[in-house]
Amino acid sequence: MKYLIGVDVGTTATKAVLYDENATIIGHFIKNYPIYRDPQGMAEQDPEEILQAVETVIRAATHRANLKTGQLLGVAFSTANQSLLLLDEHYHPLTRIITWADTRARQDALKLKGTPEEKQLYQTTGTPIHPMTPLAKLIWIRREQPERFRQMQHVADIKSYIFWRLFRKFKVDLSVASCTGLLDIHTGKWDQTALKLAGISEKQLPIITEPTSRETVMVESECQKMDVPRSTPFIYGAFDGALSNIGVGAIKPNQVAITIGTSAAVRVITDRPVIDPQGRLFCYMVDKKHWIVGGPLNNGGDVFQWAVHHLIDQGALENEQVDRYTLANRIIEGTPTGSHGLLFHPYLGGERAPIWDANARGDFFGLTALHTRADMLRAVLEGISFNIASVFETVTKLVGKPQSVTATGGFARSKVWRQMLADILDCQVNVPISFESGCLGAAILVMQSTGLAGSYDVVTNYLGEKTKYDPQPQAVAVYKQLFPVFRQVEKLLAPAYPTIANLQSELVSLHGDD
Repeated sequence: MKYLIGVDVGTTATKAVLYDENATIIGHFIKNYPIYRDPQGMAEQDPEEILQAVETVIRAATHRANLKTGQLLGVAFSTANQSLLLLDEHYHPLTRIITWADTRARQDALKLKGTPEEKQLYQTTGTPIHPMTPLAKLIWIRREQPERFRQMQHVADIKSYIFWRLFRKFKVDLSVASCTGLLDIHTGKWDQTALKLAGISEKQLPIITEPTSRETVMVESECQKMDVPRSTPFIYGAFDGALSNIGVGAIKPNQVAITIGTSAAVRVITDRPVIDPQGRLFCYMVDKKHWIVGGPLNNGGDVFQWAVHHLIDQGALENEQVDRYTLANRIIEGTPTGSHGLLFHPYLGGERAPIWDANARGDFFGLTALHTRADMLRAVLEGISFNIASVFETVTKLVGKPQSVTATGGFARSKVWRQMLADILDCQVNVPISFESGCLGAAILVMQSTGLAGSYDVVTNYLGEKTKYDPQPQAVAVYKQLFPVFRQVEKLLAPAYPTIANLQSELVSLHGDD
């Protein structure tokens, strides 16, 4: 038997899926790790913990396969984008991995927004100015940690660091490079204006390579840790959003993919760069023939997790004798559409698309004495979905009305949330039975790299069953009334976001986060 492994290096865990050559799943493997946070906006990962997780899941996958009689065709990677890791001259880490969720560069991003270069940068790189970008993070580090910045000899992301450790090759795939805010999406080369602003040179960055390119001579000690043949092809792959689109078959401009995990995203693959005139969306390269247009959202399942933790009554939990999420979904299902007119803006972690404001904060609007915890719980789920709908509306206006919408991620385990999304978007939503679309997308790149497939289209042969959710007219009517109010209130509150964010920072410094 011939095997393929897709690896997804995420924010809180690394997953691997072992497939046969027909993309039939043989096994799932996962290794969790922490993300380190503080009240100032830090969101970091330990590079050694990430590398150990990669080694662990690949070893588990190879042990499930029978490599005595079979062959491992290749391993390909999906990774979270916008990570930053500074390395010294020997490629040793000077920092932890600064993730996309880190907002400490917010003042530097805000300052950059007011410069003449802002529009040019967006037109060239397709990346909105935001603290998530390695561009903004490098400017922040140069200002806040000048000594560390001077020590830096190499600028890495998690994928280029993994490949350095495994193969002693310092390269990055085109799609991950495109997410940095440092790459010209029209030429596929590092942008000199962005590099100058970041204070770095091209020689400090990884060599850009195609997503299907591979390495085959692994460091011997790493072969032993993962128990793989030394000549096994390791394919660079792409960033998680691009591979998620490929993994659900959303590979054309009229096919929209929505992912709702810890965060969320709405994405479309196109055959040319598409730049939003208002700067609300990103446009990244996938390869030299494909670009991906969409919007990432900070606030997805993590906000629902917060609500479930704080709004589910402990007494009710003990009486029902079920877990918190099962009870939460029951409560939401039993609460009327629209939460009796209560709205919630889910900006607990600032926000990227569509408002691109790291200072944004969450709120309940319309709260009265008649509202209950049940209303608040449902309003949270509706608020997350309204925010996704804001990005969906922007994407479809720019690229065109979709023929299909496919949604994946942890949210798919909640039937009430799936139906709610269809009602709020007012279109049919398809939910695949298999959730690991990023790993399947990575497996497709193994097929392309090894000659088993000629294009992304081959994924249509391997897509599993989907459950379809059609919008319910009565619910749609309610949401069409509430959605404009949701957008109106957000615009009214936006001028106050910086003030409350600064006050919160001062109060945390004064009193701590107890």
